[in-house]
Amino acid sequence: MRPGSPYGTHRVLEPLGVLPQGAWKIDNSMAIYDNEIRIDVSALNIDAASFTQIRQEAAGDLERIAGIVCGTVERRGKQHNPVTGSGGMLIGRVAEIGPALADKVDLKVGDRIATLVSLSLTPLQIRSIRKIHLDQDQIEVDGQAILFASGLYARLPDDIPEAVALAILDVAGAPAQTARLVRPGDTVLVVGGGGKSGSLCVYEARKRAGPAGRVIGVSPFADDCERMRELGWVDHAVQVDATDAVAMMEAIAKVTAGQMADVTINCVNIPNTEMGSILSTRDRGRIYFFSMATSFTAAALGAEGVGKDVEMIIGNGYAKDHALYALALLRESPELRRLFTESYG
Repeated sequence: MRPGSPYGTHRVLEPLGVLPQGAWKIDNSMAIYDNEIRIDVSALNIDAASFTQIRQEAAGDLERIAGIVCGTVERRGKQHNPVTGSGGMLIGRVAEIGPALADKVDLKVGDRIATLVSLSLTPLQIRSIRKIHLDQDQIEVDGQAILFASGLYARLPDDIPEAVALAILDVAGAPAQTARLVRPGDTVLVVGGGGKSGSLCVYEARKRAGPAGRVIGVSPFADDCERMRELGWVDHAVQVDATDAVAMMEAIAKVTAGQMADVTINCVNIPNTEMGSILSTRDRGRIYFFSMATSFTAAALGAEGVGKDVEMIIGNGYAKDHALYALALLRESPELRRLFTESYG
């Protein structure tokens, strides 16, 4: 059996000299190298920004969505959206473990796992698409994938439905990073607070900010705002379009008496929300751009252009033990568990 790089560089076809995530095309053959794991894939959770773009391109037509996803995988060897640059993650069962990894991983053939690395770097084959869940960003498939030696994974828990665990693990980095950023007494703004990652961040922000803090959730949709109010984790649910930077700034100024947010967590799945987040954050405040729709150029030059001295953090989807942390939130909060079960169960 052939030896492979722990980072998967042996799979890169085009261009040579880059890592798999940055490659245009990778080798998605399913004969494993000695340090790889082969997975029988049952579902893909497409990154929210990517799925939104695909759905819009296909005008919501399920056959066209399937064609776009399969076409990307056939061309690139992975589910790496050429428009958004993002991927997602998958769940499945371990089918084969390379001998060089056998004594280094706590896995055995047959274990159900979720990969915690992006589909944008994961060799993937799709034999068929069984079902597409438009409102969940999930696609049930019959396929196979390869996990590199450096690839992160989590065993699927027995006490949480598979589809719910998939939804949670896809955004596990968001609440873990929120826990690091929010301090007691902070005013926290969660842009996209009614969505999947946003709901977790709102809940976590409420815990961390404490009774002296304030949590503000933003969504352009009335249903999201009503749900945020009913859950009781926000002090204010503000219905405003985050792509309208001035309107968002004015709305946040109104509910904070001009003080603005100490910490802003951006969880939206559409582009052009950078300036709304920047203008709604106080000078020397912090902004965590978890959204894969974020433009670094727009954020960096935008903040400079309006003279905003803010710390902007790229949304690293990984934090140590983030999968365990996110799953623990569901066990901790009956309301959060019910929300995710109703939405994704």
